[in-house]
Amino acid sequence: MTTDMSRFGKVAVLLGGSSAEREVSLMSGGAVLAALQGLGVDAHPFDPAQTDLHALKEQGFERAFIALHGRGGEDGTVQGMLELLGIPYTGSGVMASALSMDKWRTKLVWLAAGLPTPKFEILHADSDWSAVVEALGLPIFVKPVHEGSSMGATKVTDVAQLPEAWALAARFDTLVIAEAFIEGQELTVPFLGDEVLPVVRIVAPDGNYDYQHKYFTDDTQYFCPSGLPEAQEQHLRALMAQAARVLGCRGWGRGDLILAADGTPHLLEMNTSPGMTNHSLVPMSARVAGYSFEQLCLSILECARLG
Repeated sequence: MTTDMSRFGKVAVLLGGSSAEREVSLMSGGAVLAALQGLGVDAHPFDPAQTDLHALKEQGFERAFIALHGRGGEDGTVQGMLELLGIPYTGSGVMASALSMDKWRTKLVWLAAGLPTPKFEILHADSDWSAVVEALGLPIFVKPVHEGSSMGATKVTDVAQLPEAWALAARFDTLVIAEAFIEGQELTVPFLGDEVLPVVRIVAPDGNYDYQHKYFTDDTQYFCPSGLPEAQEQHLRALMAQAARVLGCRGWGRGDLILAADGTPHLLEMNTSPGMTNHSLVPMSARVAGYSFEQLCLSILECARLG
């Protein structure tokens, strides 16, 4: 890796946006911006909620680091606009971004590829709640199909809670999914280019890894190295590489999974623009692999491309 930062040209760090995850994106983008500027990259903040994306070309930007989260940021829409503008960008392309943002269709692709994921049902206002419980058991996770950071998600432990859980998720999305709860260890596996990074094991209070515990408290414990046997760690990293490949992901990202008590992994979701805050998991894993935060940001930027 050369030290000539002028090769990147003028770099836009896309942050903020108008999704429900705006607050987290501002934190991620701010951290990335500071890291790139500290390395001498000609990087500038750009908030699509405040300035139209067409201005990227007018203002002479030559590359974009996407630090947006949620809809309008990691769902393929910004990626499509950057393709049209001819500005190379970080992370997955249009198709993989849109697909990975859709938890339902992600599962359908994984199942078609023979990859393991918990049982699920799509919920509607008139769903037969008893039938949902009969199909999935209890507890059940109810969540919007197109949101991240646990936005609008509820862990349901009684059938009577399902209508309210659906209503909360439906405030965020027209599509709501119910997923069977798998008792086990919560894990996440990042990737950077062709390298799958070390597994992070997450232990949240009462097993509740929600929005608050992800970003704003110090109650959640993270273990990286994960403490898993080496053979199991390598198996999970290979599984995540396959899970990302069948979705068409590239550049960088992070896949979440549950490791059941019997050792069976269950893929949960793929994140194509993960958090880069001081609580975030990709930087944590990257540190164990030998990357400083600045090196991680630079490596992600190196992978920026079109098409």
